[in-house]
Amino acid sequence: MTLAIDFTLPAFAQAYAAGVSPRAVVAEFFRRVAAVNDPAIFISLRSEAELLAAVDALPPRDPARQPLWGVLCAVKDNIDVAGTATTAACAASSVTPTRSARVVELLEAAGAIIVGKTNLDQFATGLVGVRSPYGVPRNAFDATRVPGGSSSGSAVAVAQGLVAFSLGTDTAGSGRVPAGLNDLVGLKPSLGALSTRGVLPACRTLDCVSVFATTVSDAFAVYEVLRGFDAEDAYSRPVVADKPGDTAPLRRLGVPCAGDRLFFGDSAMASAYEAALAKLGSDVTLVEIDMTPFFDVARLLYEGPWVAERHAVVKDLMA
Repeated sequence: MTLAIDFTLPAFAQAYAAGVSPRAVVAEFFRRVAAVNDPAIFISLRSEAELLAAVDALPPRDPARQPLWGVLCAVKDNIDVAGTATTAACAASSVTPTRSARVVELLEAAGAIIVGKTNLDQFATGLVGVRSPYGVPRNAFDATRVPGGSSSGSAVAVAQGLVAFSLGTDTAGSGRVPAGLNDLVGLKPSLGALSTRGVLPACRTLDCVSVFATTVSDAFAVYEVLRGFDAEDAYSRPVVADKPGDTAPLRRLGVPCAGDRLFFGDSAMASAYEAALAKLGSDVTLVEIDMTPFFDVARLLYEGPWVAERHAVVKDLMA
């Protein structure tokens, strides 16, 4: 039986308020998994019996105290979930934590149900989503295109309607790139706003837990649940964030100056970008920006000491 419900936060709330059983939602989840038929989305998937036990253990529904009550979500497999192996897409480095990452603890305290751990570019290193021995998740809109990475499985799981939201990580685009390639909202919080305790480092000083959702409001609602200072995380810091709201009409838009628009021979993308600027230019004032300082920072990430941070995570395994 098909359960007619969009897997979004408002739809979950409305369905449960109308008397839909979380058990019916679990059954619908597995129906959708079978229909999508993409075994590369998840590295580990909880069994139906495990998910039913999790929903049966939920306290009585109280939206004020548990804003994510009964909402299905997924977690990138470089984020610890107690009792489930964390592989980072490398079986040789797999460990099974006894304690969940702080963000997972907060999700479960808010009533969310984690269905499994999602695929990724190995050790969260890559932006294409194809560097995993566990397969390549199919782009939700065009299977001939890459899904984007490194949080490939997290993005595809949401884009395919299997979960309402998912967690990824974003050190240098690993959340925003697959979100863009799968038509999602990819929220990268300010550095330190979400605890990274229990997240396998890619580059410890830059790592962020990111949120995938289908709408800005859903992504921000999850962010609000997860945001907060964690004394056990040396990089955590209190961040004050205003709720999204109406803003003044956009009048000025910064764009790279002509010499800094680098497409590396991709003439189709270069033409599409120029066409977009021409369209935008009829409504707003385009202000060209010198991208040199941004390119300098990018070189620090990929040609400087941050590369050593990435190597430190896997040096023993590589040796």
